Amino acid sequence: MSPSLAAENLSVFGHDPWWLVVLKAVFCFAFLMVTVLFSIVWERKVVAWMQLRIGPNRHGPWGMLQSLADGVKLMLKEDIVVRRADKVVYVLAPIVSAVPAFMAIAVIPFGPAGNEVSVFGHRTALQLTDLPIAMLYILAVASVGIYGIVLAGWSSGSTYPLLGGLRSCAQMISYEIAMGAAFASVFLYSGSMSTSTIVEQQHDRWYILLLPVSFILYIVTMVGETNRAPFDMPESEGDLVGGFNTEYSSIKFAMFMLAEYVNMVTVSAVATTLFLGGWRAPWPVSAFWEGANHGWWPLLWFVVKVQLLLFFFIWLRGTLPRVRYDQLMKLGWKVLIPVSVTWLMLVATVRALRNENYDFGDILLYVGGGVLAVLLLSFIADMFREKARRAEAPAAASAEAPAAFDPMAGGFPVPPLPGQQLPPVPRRRPRRERELIASGGPGGADSGEHPRTPGASDGSLEGKEASDG
Repeated sequence: MSPSLAAENLSVFGHDPWWLVVLKAVFCFAFLMVTVLFSIVWERKVVAWMQLRIGPNRHGPWGMLQSLADGVKLMLKEDIVVRRADKVVYVLAPIVSAVPAFMAIAVIPFGPAGNEVSVFGHRTALQLTDLPIAMLYILAVASVGIYGIVLAGWSSGSTYPLLGGLRSCAQMISYEIAMGAAFASVFLYSGSMSTSTIVEQQHDRWYILLLPVSFILYIVTMVGETNRAPFDMPESEGDLVGGFNTEYSSIKFAMFMLAEYVNMVTVSAVATTLFLGGWRAPWPVSAFWEGANHGWWPLLWFVVKVQLLLFFFIWLRGTLPRVRYDQLMKLGWKVLIPVSVTWLMLVATVRALRNENYDFGDILLYVGGGVLAVLLLSFIADMFREKARRAEAPAAASAEAPAAFDPMAGGFPVPPLPGQQLPPVPRRRPRRERELIASGGPGGADSGEHPRTPGASDGSLEGKEASDG
């Protein structure tokens, strides 16, 4: 990526009249709001289709105005402020959560960086603005939004919202690191952090083909970043009632929901920009139609890609169950971060060799040889570790048996530690067997016969049960 091309892409911004800048800002806001309204109805329709239900069908044609009706209903609800809440922070938290969600869309390109379209006689780009560090701006804005959730949980003065806010904070820390490493791979290949320049660099091949591991990492981290299923632990109703927004109602609750769906649209737009060619037409269309990437058409391709990623969010929610919190942290710290750092090292090595004008075969040989050497060393280390474990096994078996585990020793139930086993749970006899034993009938204590198998009975009894229904 030459510095002259990056400077040329950024030079087209900052020359629009003030009314055109305001108009493009209003367009970005309207795009997010309309997409959110559509996404809510679409999600309810798709999940209903997956679960063989009808879904919303009352408000508007085919129920398309259901999300608008929900918004009006929430605004007309009673606005309650709990007594123990810190009122200033309590009211400020939904605003802190919602406003940053709208800010990231400012640097997303909807079309080419050149003056491609005409708006009331003025040629302009389909992008509000761009920065040399636009992706760092997106990361910073996204990290600010999490403060709204944390402050909402703390200011509510309740236990469950506090736990939900802390969960969200820990989740954001564990997933932001892997997300940043996935971004860094794109920066290495494009040579820039400008969003318009990153899209320009994908003119011949999208980064989903060059950096598939980075794309998968970002897809997983963006689901965790938006607190969506199966990573919706901050608002897990199974153990936290409603999570960080338990004590909220009316318009403040609606702002939290709005922030969640706007974040879904924003991260989908970022994934489209970084890995799916941005506003560029897909290959079959761009191959035979030269005008597919000019004029207003790029806006259509961008919207289609964003909607496909939103469908992926809905698909996950309707398919996967919620994970446990320890599984969530294990995935973030023990899987995503090591994989992202290792992949970033490989990408940096390949880019350094390409800059030295090495042949592709030489790069494949060096990188493949290094990977094989690391795998061989890890295999040898595992062999020695397994041999040491087997040598220690007889000594461990000859040691004294562990003491019996009492889960109620501390006055409240606790789970067993590794190596401990719960005592067998006493089972109550089936009702029919207890009646036979009490009456001294067949299989009873006085008959000398074996107890009957539970569920077995003579023909008269079966007929009686059948007649009773």
